[in-house]
Amino acid sequence: MTTFRSSFTLWRLVQTTCELTEDARVRERVDAVLHIMGGLGGKYGKGRPLVNALEDVAQEAILQGDFAFAQRFQRFAAYAGGELFLDILENYYDDEARQRSEKHMRRMAALGADRAVAALDVLCRDKPDASAADARDLFRGIAQSVDYLGLGDGEGGIRLSTKEARRLQEYGHMEMVLRNLPRPASAESARMMSDVLADADADMLAQLLELRVRQVGLAALRTAVEDPDSSESALHDCLKNQEWIFGGAYVAELARRQYTPDAILDIPLLRGDGSLHVVELKRANIKDLVIRRSGHLMLGAPAHRAVSQTQNYLRTMDENRPSILAEHGVDTRRASATVVIGHPRYVTGDVTSQEIAETLRTYNTHQARIEVITYEALLDSASRMLALSSARQDADPDPDEESAA
Repeated sequence: MTTFRSSFTLWRLVQTTCELTEDARVRERVDAVLHIMGGLGGKYGKGRPLVNALEDVAQEAILQGDFAFAQRFQRFAAYAGGELFLDILENYYDDEARQRSEKHMRRMAALGADRAVAALDVLCRDKPDASAADARDLFRGIAQSVDYLGLGDGEGGIRLSTKEARRLQEYGHMEMVLRNLPRPASAESARMMSDVLADADADMLAQLLELRVRQVGLAALRTAVEDPDSSESALHDCLKNQEWIFGGAYVAELARRQYTPDAILDIPLLRGDGSLHVVELKRANIKDLVIRRSGHLMLGAPAHRAVSQTQNYLRTMDENRPSILAEHGVDTRRASATVVIGHPRYVTGDVTSQEIAETLRTYNTHQARIEVITYEALLDSASRMLALSSARQDADPDPDEESAA
């Protein structure tokens, strides 16, 4: 069940965005959000209409090429739809709230350092000849034991307020992010890294960060695909806002997934010409993706059902093209689609990966608007794109050397 949210803070953040765009259509969408939220007091429009209106702003911003503005309203919609806590939203767009949060984190870091010193004092008292190895063992033991500590939920247990519980979730998110960051192997390498970062080009750092994000996202998708129990929802979570995985022909993933009452799209992508491309996701664990009949290989029933479902989506988009274009600015006439389904590792019947690829290639040559691919093909293609991007980063000449030449 969806837990809708809204607040004075969201209302204030939406109001301040009017100064960040000069596009009339985007401003019109923002005004629609403010109309739903009303004035001071009340519930500030909490509910599905508010979420839809916020997503409409994000989509219009994408169509106008303002991706930072779009991401802002995607986060607003995530909060209004119950997917994001207000504390995290404030950290993105409220300077005062972020400063309060940073102050709190500094205090927590200082408290942790103080507790570490106290632990070392106890170690030195009990074992005066303790070495650095003993100190490492002590803190390694503390780190391993924290997984078994609990806050308690019965009599005598510690009861946390909602805000404190959210803070713990925020720390958990920070830990996951920090765990993925590269760490220097020594104090000397840390100093060298600091020197490099001080003189580094901001664009280059942004590209490296984007490359790192893509690597982590692709690894998460691969893990989900290799889990035979992964649901369509789990796979969708890994592919959300990862339009690069599907190739360079797509500008962005659209915020709105529903354009007609009877069709909710898995991943709607925007092409460079403003037209729609639909990605339909199915499970990776499909045993009869390809079957053998009378000595010939052909797609099994699950793939045919997925294609038929996608055909109905495209037909509905064609029939409602004028209203969709007028209301949402997306051209759905003759939209195209990709069905991602199955993986050779799960297919039974002594069928090889190469045979599956050839069967799909034969099938796709007879399709005009819908292409069927496996998660293996999607992962391989994305991996090649990442490898190419990494090679370009390594091959980029140093600007000073180039000018000196």
